[in-house]
Amino acid sequence: MSKFKKYWLFAVIGTLAASFYPLYMGFRVICDMIAKGTVMEENYPKYIIPYTSISVAVIVAVLIMPLLMKYVKKHSFLIASALSLVMFFTAELLLESKVIITSTIDTTLESWQMFMCYVPPEGFITRTWTPIDILIGDYSPTFKIHFYMISVILIISITNCLYGFGQIIRKKDHSRRKALTVQSICTALFLGLCILACFTAFFRDGELTVSPLSAFLMILFFIVLGVTAGSYLGSFLLGKKKTVSVLLPSVAASLITLAMYIGEMFLLSGHLYQLGSGFLFNRISGIVLAPIDILVILSSGVANAVICHCLNRKKKE
Repeated sequence: MSKFKKYWLFAVIGTLAASFYPLYMGFRVICDMIAKGTVMEENYPKYIIPYTSISVAVIVAVLIMPLLMKYVKKHSFLIASALSLVMFFTAELLLESKVIITSTIDTTLESWQMFMCYVPPEGFITRTWTPIDILIGDYSPTFKIHFYMISVILIISITNCLYGFGQIIRKKDHSRRKALTVQSICTALFLGLCILACFTAFFRDGELTVSPLSAFLMILFFIVLGVTAGSYLGSFLLGKKKTVSVLLPSVAASLITLAMYIGEMFLLSGHLYQLGSGFLFNRISGIVLAPIDILVILSSGVANAVICHCLNRKKKE
């Protein structure tokens, strides 16, 4: 068996193993819908949106890897990314619109997921909601901006790593190896934070002002999100002039982080979580951001700039 076939087999087995729980969640929900026409709240597996759909998309990309690399060659990654994103949105929209969650009332899965964004599922029922709590308003699909953005970044980043290392094995061209290694680390860290958020919602309790632990994890999440996106772009721009290979991915990292804040703003009806008290954490007059939020956005770009600078410097040496 060739090295590439061994690599592909390892990638398939690894992806299926890593996707076991998200696929199991989806299977349980589909079984309940077929048998009962609804999913009872107490039987609802956490965060089927969007991780079951992400798993399906990545598995499809991995399964078709040998065919694309053989017949499409240099455009294999681009086509794999496009097909996996089509699979993701198809599966996601079907789940959101067809799955019904029943607690005291019946609601579609997408509406249910909106409420789960505020506090962990186990804390939602016992939460005392008052009129001053601005977190729950009328349902709006705009809350899914951050879900979809996270999903797209995870899918294209994982696919880029899998296809990138596959191309290294096939072509024996190691020019992107270090960049792909860095991006793999960023993607794994980001995925780990996403999984942690699934089960803890970063320990938020439904209030706008969060605990120090929650604030730290949210800041880390935002920065790693931006760096993951920036390292993805930077892996394609190695060896080019600094304004392209370093500045462009770093600006992209900050913009992605800003977009995540915008998604949070839609989720919270025009507000953001407050990460502490004092000047650094208070909202700036006229905008929704606080000074700490601006620092987080800039930190994402700076961290990515350091990474891309090192990768390009080492390449030139």
